Amino acid sequence: MKKALITGASGGIGLEVARQLAQQHYQVTLVARNRNRLEQALSSLNGSGHTILVADLNNMEDLQKLAAHLGTEKYDVLINNAGTGTYGKFTDIPLEDQLATMQLNMQALVTLSYSFLQHAVAGDSLINIGSLLAHSSLPGGSVYAATKSFVANFSESLWYEFKPKGIYVAGFNPGAANSDFHAHAGKQTSDFPEFVVSSVEDVATELVRALQKRQKPRVVQGWKNRFMLFGFKLLNRKTAVSIMGKISPGMQN
Repeated sequence: MKKALITGASGGIGLEVARQLAQQHYQVTLVARNRNRLEQALSSLNGSGHTILVADLNNMEDLQKLAAHLGTEKYDVLINNAGTGTYGKFTDIPLEDQLATMQLNMQALVTLSYSFLQHAVAGDSLINIGSLLAHSSLPGGSVYAATKSFVANFSESLWYEFKPKGIYVAGFNPGAANSDFHAHAGKQTSDFPEFVVSSVEDVATELVRALQKRQKPRVVQGWKNRFMLFGFKLLNRKTAVSIMGKISPGMQN
């Protein structure tokens, strides 16, 4: 039976991916900060043998413990889903909050990727969750968008490095989803134009499909998002960034 570890798995995309993998007979380990939410999430999974690990990945001690766990416990799949961001103009957001976003979205992700890939073998997979914003600037979310660009490029490089070993690495880039991420970031999903929002179920289904196909180093989720990015290629950069600024929740008063 294959085993998967998923960070940020107490709700949203992470939990839905866990549910779908459990239905495919994976044993899943859920990682998040909140024990109560993790236990509730665990009870929603089909099958047996699933576990939880309580860890705050912005806490260096917790991060190192999880990295050590990945060094001693064999997993077939690691999904780095934990991430955070704050909507708002750059100097309106406390600097410490933005540095914490960088710590979680980049440093923690790199640390766990390193531990996993040190012991990965042919057939194993690493999926790093980026964002549609990996391909586009976001006024009103500048640091968050920049961290996701890092994730996308980092994952592509690893894809090439580990492909000869039969280890699949990909950056998976969803658009806006109807999860609780946006509430944590200070806005609501309804602040986005409806045409760009995907359901958590659709996002998770596409992620699992990419995991099965093991083909692309960079996967953009959803035909609407792929269509939008194609359209942006026809625009100059000034126009593209201006459009993103107009629809960004972080630029709304």
